[in-house]
Amino acid sequence: MRAVFVGAGALSVTTARRLLQGGHEVVLIDRDKARIEALSAELDCGFLHGDGSKPALLREADPGLTDVLFCLTGNDQTNILASLAGRSLGFARVVTRIDDPEFEHLSLELGLEDIVIPSRTIGRYLADMFEGRDHLDIIALIKGEARVFSFVAREEDEKPIAELDLPEGSRVMFFHRDDRFTLPEPDTRLRRGDEVMIVTHSRNLEALHARWSSLARHRHHRPGGA
Repeated sequence: MRAVFVGAGALSVTTARRLLQGGHEVVLIDRDKARIEALSAELDCGFLHGDGSKPALLREADPGLTDVLFCLTGNDQTNILASLAGRSLGFARVVTRIDDPEFEHLSLELGLEDIVIPSRTIGRYLADMFEGRDHLDIIALIKGEARVFSFVAREEDEKPIAELDLPEGSRVMFFHRDDRFTLPEPDTRLRRGDEVMIVTHSRNLEALHARWSSLARHRHHRPGGA
């Protein structure tokens, strides 16, 4: 698989290293030439020098050959612009880093629902760790052909859980609404913006991605994966 990163900060470099170790192709984009030169001595990947929010430069990164565009600079506005440009150029999936939670609603309104808010994610993890909970416990239980898939509910998903028409062998386990965890009943009605978690057979992933990947944040987990 192929990943392109806008911004060569610590988060991008750490993720890029892991992907390279897994045999994936990586391209890093950064406007700091000295940063690129330093990293080129450490990482066996592609580099582009310039402003990653500019469509012309993103086009050089081959959108049609890229699986994920990560917009992870330290500037929220740059990340939003780069994400919008990347989406318009045809990148299959765009991930947007937002440091200021106030930009989250704007990003959602713009259709950038694959959002990472590092402070919120780390804060939730540290609070869980302090209270003796491991947020990866549920993933450790997923074995064999079982997979976990999540999406953000859209307007057309505002219906009872039982009416979602999921593939055979799929169940909604829980969802988050306004950061509150909820175990649903079949007649529980979803609302736009709910983060929904499904357990399913691996054969259903393609259909689930096809249904929700264009606008929704989604991921699937393999046993032992993250």
